[in-house]
Amino acid sequence: MLNYLWGLMILIGLSFGIITGQVEALSNAAIDSAGEAVTLAITMLGIMAMWTGLMEIARQAGIMDRMTAGLRPVLRFLFPRIPAKHKANEYIAANIIANILGLGWAATPMGLKAMKELASLERERIAAKQGKKNADKIQITKASDEMCTFLVINISSLQLIPVSVIAYRAQYGAVNPAAIVLPGLIATIVSTTVAVLFCKLMCNKKD
Repeated sequence: MLNYLWGLMILIGLSFGIITGQVEALSNAAIDSAGEAVTLAITMLGIMAMWTGLMEIARQAGIMDRMTAGLRPVLRFLFPRIPAKHKANEYIAANIIANILGLGWAATPMGLKAMKELASLERERIAAKQGKKNADKIQITKASDEMCTFLVINISSLQLIPVSVIAYRAQYGAVNPAAIVLPGLIATIVSTTVAVLFCKLMCNKKD
């Protein structure tokens, strides 16, 4: 679907440029934007390397383990059906911590692993209900409550330090790139609160 949307936007832009006689300006803008994209990618790569490095230091120092332990009551509230010692909890906690620190790049791998574990847990539940022993062969056709809740919370993403937005603002010459921190914190607190309430409401309604 996204391919069609991007293709449509490109066609509209080209058509508008041709109709208005701005083909040269359109070509120059495309070339300049390509150069800016490379520069921005390099800038973001450096920031990503710095923050993921800091996260690795925090992990080796035991800080991440303590933060994960501190999130256990939150995880029990959000995902009451996940066993306390299930591996999905570890990946979900790491994903939430990375998102709180504004490290969306570091959060993505943990999010994918969390979804894989949640899918495995759902297959085990279905196998238990159907009396089957081999859960790996069961096909999941519908996302579980935990998978939906995790996805919604991941998208709402409470952030203390929006590293990505700060980097974008710095790249494009903002006078105070970090000025977005407080508004971003307020916005993500609201979005996360609404996400949690929505998920709880829908799960309770389903039950």
